[in-house]
Amino acid sequence: MNLIEAFDIRNDEVISIVGGGGKTTLMFALARELVARGHKVITTTTTRIGSGEPDKFNASLLLEEDERILLSTLPENLFNYAHLTVVRQISPEKDKLLGYPPEVIDRIAKIGLADIIVEADGARGKPIKAPNATEPVIPSSTTLVIPVVGMDALGTRLTEENAFRPEIISKLTGLKPGEPITEDTIVTLITHPQGITKGSPKTARIIPLLNKADKSKTPAAESIARKILEKGNPRIQKVVLGQVQSKDPIIKVISK
Repeated sequence: MNLIEAFDIRNDEVISIVGGGGKTTLMFALARELVARGHKVITTTTTRIGSGEPDKFNASLLLEEDERILLSTLPENLFNYAHLTVVRQISPEKDKLLGYPPEVIDRIAKIGLADIIVEADGARGKPIKAPNATEPVIPSSTTLVIPVVGMDALGTRLTEENAFRPEIISKLTGLKPGEPITEDTIVTLITHPQGITKGSPKTARIIPLLNKADKSKTPAAESIARKILEKGNPRIQKVVLGQVQSKDPIIKVISK
C-alpha cells in the first residue's frame, strides 16, 4: 500500500498536514506519488519550511510575493511543471521559505488546476507538539487534515528537548513536565478539540499518521490507533501507521 491508497487521496484535494515528526517529508512524498500518477501538485505552507527542502525533494520552486501575479501565472507554470513548491518569500536569514495566509491558499484552490498540499504549522523538528493560540493555520478549503506524531516521542520525557510547546501539552493532557510521554498523551493531542487538529474545517476528513512506527514501536502504535478510533470522532475513520522516510512508507492502516 502506498500513501495515496492509505490516505484515500481524491482528485483536487487540499491537504493540510499538522503536528510534528515528519510533516515535510510526508508532504513531498505524497507529492512524488501524485506526480507519478499524472497529477499536477502544489506544495506550500501557511507558516514556513526549510529553504533547502524543495531542492532536496526535486521540486521546482516558485517564489512570488504578489498574489495577483501568482494567481495569473499559475496555469502556465503548472503546464510547464508537474510539481511546484509555491512560497511568498525567503526569510531574511535565508534559511526558511515563508508561505501564504490561508485565504491565499483558498484562492489558489478555486483555480482547480492541481492537488494542493499544505504544511500548516511548525514543530521545530520535534516529534510531538501542541498548538498555541495562533496555530495551526489551516485553509478553509482543506478537504483532508493529516495530524502527524512521531512515535519516537513515546516514552521520552516531556521537555523542550523532546516536544514543541511542552507547557501546552501538559495543560491539554495533564502530563506533568518531565514525566514520560504515554500512549494516552498522544491520543489526547490528536483527539482533543484544542489539540493538533484545532480549527480543522468541519467538512474535512481527518486521518492521523503515527510516523516512525518501526518494529519496536508498531504494537504501541496499534494500541494508540485503536484508542483514537474508540474516541468515536466521526471524522476519524482510520489511523495510518507509517515510516514515511522509507521506501515502503506504510506499515499498517487501522480502521473502524
